[in-house]
Amino acid sequence: MNWIYEPWPWYIGGPMIALILFLLLMIGKNFGMSSNLRTLCTICGAGNASHFFKFDWKTQRWNLMVILGAIIGGYIGAHFLSNNDAVAIDPTTLSELQEMGFASAGKAYLPLELFDNAIFTKPKTLLLLSIGGLLVGFGARYAGGCTSGHAISGLSNLQRPSLIAVIGFFIGGLLMIHLIFPLLF
Repeated sequence: MNWIYEPWPWYIGGPMIALILFLLLMIGKNFGMSSNLRTLCTICGAGNASHFFKFDWKTQRWNLMVILGAIIGGYIGAHFLSNNDAVAIDPTTLSELQEMGFASAGKAYLPLELFDNAIFTKPKTLLLLSIGGLLVGFGARYAGGCTSGHAISGLSNLQRPSLIAVIGFFIGGLLMIHLIFPLLF
């Protein structure tokens, strides 16, 4: 079982992703997670309020199974197939994070300063997470998909809008981590 605890090399993970995308392409499906939000809103009746949500959501049932599989797979991976709760972080990055106030960096899988239940008592952290969630949701909708949809599925289908979106995601991530993140923390 030790082989499953370690990250798999690119020459195994890459072809597995390519195989799944090839199979989806052959059956005429596109992979993406953010489109499931539209499907869930439609199931809950959002079509009564907006024309955007008026579509046959039953054609997207397969993609809802992807979410269910990701949730179940994530739970199994985190609770049964992990031998270490900490992420290996470069020592320089680790010291920078600790200087910013992330004492749990290198000790916990997710920084407790952002993902612990205590965030509900800290207005600044709660505000930052709420604004970040809204921006990510708006950005995914505005870009016509999320990073996984564009970077994995869109690029494999050679879609120019996906290339533009992925370049934008990358630039936005660099700006966030190098300019905005240090100002917030």
